Amino acid sequence: MADIIQLLPDHVANQIAAGEVVQRPASVVKELLENAIDAGANHIKLIIKDAGKTLVQVIDDGNGMSVTDARLSFERHATSKIRTADDLFQLNTKGFRGEALASIAAIAHVELKTRQEQDDVGTCIVIEGSAVQSQEVVVAPKGTSLSVKNLFFNIPARRNFLKSNVVETRHIIDEFHRVALAHPSLGFVMFHNGSEVFNLPESNYRQRIVNIFGAKTNEKLVPVNEDTEVLKISGFVGKPEFAKKIERRAILFC
Repeated sequence: MADIIQLLPDHVANQIAAGEVVQRPASVVKELLENAIDAGANHIKLIIKDAGKTLVQVIDDGNGMSVTDARLSFERHATSKIRTADDLFQLNTKGFRGEALASIAAIAHVELKTRQEQDDVGTCIVIEGSAVQSQEVVVAPKGTSLSVKNLFFNIPARRNFLKSNVVETRHIIDEFHRVALAHPSLGFVMFHNGSEVFNLPESNYRQRIVNIFGAKTNEKLVPVNEDTEVLKISGFVGKPEFAKKIERRAILFC
């Protein structure tokens, strides 16, 4: 009987991995925002067009990457987070698998511009469907700008599965809220189709909640602080009289 097991080509494996990592534009937003935070950014800008179907771009002022790291970041299982199996039990970052950029680059047109503070020039890499189109030296500010264009361009069935722009934008905003609420000490800005949606300066937790959900939210908040031998809880809850049946307003961070 002939052998039937074979290794998948890299581009096929990447597309399969992409199905696990990237379900919709909001998935890309989540991965890129978390990468920016792990890179030590103080200010992060999110730019989307057509609910992320045409463009998702995240610009940060973090550490940036060297030429070698910029290229390796798009390889599968390439990560700066772990070296040994023991590292898996000591993670304090947003991610570690090294799948995100490889998966995103497999199903979109991606442009990365990055520069470390000590370097005079940066690196620009353009990838389409896992294939590197160009790698050049460019003038760039410190940090990283990553643009994801034409999501699912090579998987039409997945693109057709996406919901309306209103629904996909709602998912993106929900992800933006979760990340911004968890990191009030960082500045966040979001643009959609050229219009500013959020401009969140560095603040404390209460002010971040108010900046996101509106000034009237402040009077509705009740601080919660409980420290026991088992766990410590701190945060804010809404007064009962202002309660709404909106699941996305219940956000927990561990």
